[in-house]
Amino acid sequence: MNQTTKINPLGTEPVGTLLRKFAIPSIIAMLVGSLYNMVDQLFIGNFVGPLGNGATNIQFPLSILNVSIALLCGIGAASTFNLAMGRGETEKAGYYIGNAVSFMLIGGLTLSIITELFLEPILLGCGATENILPYAMEYSRICALGYPLFILSAGGAHIVRADGSPNMTMAINMTGAIINTVLDFLFVAVFKWGMAGAAVATIIGQYVAGIMVLIYLTRFKTVKLYKKHFIPNLVMIGAIASLGAAPFINQIAMMVVQIVMNHIMGFYGAQSIYGSDIPITCAGIISKVNGICFSFVIGISQGLQPIVSFNYGAKNYDRVKKAYHLAIRIAAIITITSWACFQLFPRQIVSIFGSGSELYFDFCTKYFRIFLFGIFTAFLQPLSSNFFTSIGKPYKGIFMSLTRQVLFLTPLIICLPLFFGFNGVLYAGPIADALSFTICFILVRREFNRPEFKNA
Repeated sequence: MNQTTKINPLGTEPVGTLLRKFAIPSIIAMLVGSLYNMVDQLFIGNFVGPLGNGATNIQFPLSILNVSIALLCGIGAASTFNLAMGRGETEKAGYYIGNAVSFMLIGGLTLSIITELFLEPILLGCGATENILPYAMEYSRICALGYPLFILSAGGAHIVRADGSPNMTMAINMTGAIINTVLDFLFVAVFKWGMAGAAVATIIGQYVAGIMVLIYLTRFKTVKLYKKHFIPNLVMIGAIASLGAAPFINQIAMMVVQIVMNHIMGFYGAQSIYGSDIPITCAGIISKVNGICFSFVIGISQGLQPIVSFNYGAKNYDRVKKAYHLAIRIAAIITITSWACFQLFPRQIVSIFGSGSELYFDFCTKYFRIFLFGIFTAFLQPLSSNFFTSIGKPYKGIFMSLTRQVLFLTPLIICLPLFFGFNGVLYAGPIADALSFTICFILVRREFNRPEFKNA
């Protein structure tokens, strides 16, 4: 190992210890992020009703778009930063952090303005029905005011973790989520402010978390940050974007799938006994619950990132392999456990989000058991996509990020209903999971057969 590796714990501490140190705070941070929308749905479902929950599903693509920008900059900056530090390029490392922060704030402000100006056509494009649209308008207009600091808090968490402060990352996200939960109770359950109350609670939590990131940047540990580091530089932004592209595209793909799913659910639902509103509402709830499972998997992949990036940059390939294989085993256990819960207790899970008709619960149960049947294989794609990004091979990471959502799921949810009716939408999920797992398995196995890994 070179001198840089010797003085950095990423190159010396046991891999299991490092993964636990970085992954646990990342998992908590991801869970907290998932809880932002989850908590809103819990209070809206119980105090506003199913149409309110449907509105949060219509707004969800906008939230995904925010997260995509956050991951583009946050993971991209974290990967370029750790790779640079592993190579001993400390001067260049500061520019990656500063440029990423500037881009997040500019991107958030731009998205906020566009959303406010074109909100109604955007929501209709996301699949809003006539009954759901008023709720979605009220909720989304307020949420848009928080986009700049929402993006900063979500993306900045990766930067803080890359600086060797995973516990601070956890504190930032937990603070925002706790504020959101407390204020949701006050504004929605006590003051009865409905959709507006849930939205205000959300943006207050995001603003507090974003301000915590800004304060942390003034005390960055690894390198000293100066004003020059925050001046946009196209070369630095390009490097950040290349390594943040895989998670960015994965989120964009999720957004496209969510929009297509909303339209498909509305169209085929209107021709069924369920109507259009029930499928849209149920799909939103189940995607949020599924997000809890993937919070663990993605949290593990994010905790893996600094370990893999640093050691790959330091040419310590044996530690890269050990870290990846340990992360895979843990993630597989999590998705198998989630699969069992979704198959055994779907009605009980949906009941947490409020009451509904028997048709509502019937559809939710069917959706859980069929659409998420392949979830036990779904750990490989996000973890391996982030792995390739972390070792500086963004094109492979991008391809993997496209497999499930774009290459398989979207075409399937469009085509299968033509042959199997409404049930075709549900069958698309497990088929896409199986195909994605197969492709990712082949690519990862081929990577580990390369000389640097075989000889490690």
